[in-house]
Amino acid sequence: CSSLAGIMLLEVFLVLGTLLIYFLFSKKKEETLPFKDGWWGRGQKPVTKEDSSIRPFKVETTEEELSDLFRRLDQARFTEPLENSCFHYGMNSVHLRKVVSYWKNQFNWKKQVEILNKYPQFKTKIQGIDIHFVHVKPPRLPEGQAAKPLLMVHGWPGSFYEFYKIIPLLTDPASHGLGDEHIFEVICPSIPGYGFSEAPHKKDFNSVSAASVFYELMLRLGFNEFYTQGGDWGWLICTNLAQIAPNHVKGLHLNMVSVSKLGLTQLLSILLGRYFPGLFGFQDEDVRRMFPFLKKGLYRILSESGYAHIQATKPDTVGCGLNDSPVGLAAYILEKFSSWTDMEFQNLEDGGLERKFSLDDLLTNIMIYWVSGCIVPSMRFYKENLQKGIGTQKHEKLTVQVPTGIASFPNEVLHIPQAWAKKKYTNIVSFHFMPRGGHFAAFEEPELLAKDILQFVDKVEKEQLWKKK
Repeated sequence: CSSLAGIMLLEVFLVLGTLLIYFLFSKKKEETLPFKDGWWGRGQKPVTKEDSSIRPFKVETTEEELSDLFRRLDQARFTEPLENSCFHYGMNSVHLRKVVSYWKNQFNWKKQVEILNKYPQFKTKIQGIDIHFVHVKPPRLPEGQAAKPLLMVHGWPGSFYEFYKIIPLLTDPASHGLGDEHIFEVICPSIPGYGFSEAPHKKDFNSVSAASVFYELMLRLGFNEFYTQGGDWGWLICTNLAQIAPNHVKGLHLNMVSVSKLGLTQLLSILLGRYFPGLFGFQDEDVRRMFPFLKKGLYRILSESGYAHIQATKPDTVGCGLNDSPVGLAAYILEKFSSWTDMEFQNLEDGGLERKFSLDDLLTNIMIYWVSGCIVPSMRFYKENLQKGIGTQKHEKLTVQVPTGIASFPNEVLHIPQAWAKKKYTNIVSFHFMPRGGHFAAFEEPELLAKDILQFVDKVEKEQLWKKK
């Protein structure tokens, strides 16, 4: 009898031991993404230490550049659009003629250069290439209060200029009726190959490379803990940065999210979520934005992703033409500012471009691409990120534990519900359906975005969420 009890006891210990080993070794480790220490400069990496000095930078333009631009604008060839085609075939050339006429006769680039130079800009060499960034400190700080560093990252076909209207709302919120509890020091870099950041000279510079460069930039500026914010490619770069340095990123705020792989539950939610939203964690607004899924999901991806397929396969071919023609460049970029701001704008002959943006703002963004000659390297970023296939890279398989805030704008090209996002971002502390706005949130709705960033940071700070991740 005692031997039977002994055997039973041994079995219990074996079961408990097995369970303990299972839980110890099967528990998913909070893995981080390795920092990518690359060399993106020309030729071989020098043996000497890299110059880490930070140099002031100003946007400058020459008369030669401007006369060359005007000559090209004068010699533009236009194709007649189809009758009543509006923006359904892309940029409507009737409206393009009007934009080019404004560009030649009214747009004042020198005045816009002054606007670009109103915020301090700098360059510093990281991993072999010059990184350009805007760095704005608060004009005033209440006694005993420190500014919170905030890294803001743009996407394609945008630029650092997208943040010019939101910067004062974050660095001086009190003057704009947003209180003074949280005041930011804002750093807006140009992604390498965009704007005034040097383009990588080597292949394979992807979002993890950019995140590593920006992490190094923030450390070089003396920021050990900081917040990050992004949409478009900024979403992925900031996500990767949170995966590389979760103990340094206090919070991650995004105005766009995407998921690279859908599980069975998500696939079922596409089929049944319209009829049983509660079963899949959908809210009424999710249902409104997502369904019918064929129209608002699949067809939309197919109709709006042609550019991405080109840029992810043969970016240089199209890029060569765009880099040679300012009118071609404008057509290519402006079409995105129409459809990504509101899909319904495709039904208008002018693409609704001036409903949310001024022509001065739109042309300033285009001029940043033109004067820097960056359209080709900006497009290559798609190939570097997508050439190995979706869902194949390490960062796509890792979750994000950093406190995350998501501002979900109704006219974003593709809606991702919180129920899907939380599979990737396991610590979503703020998810808001924004009342209006599209893809270029900071450019289009700076006040809405600033308020959402402020409430998110307030939540993280008050509850000290970054210490609990």
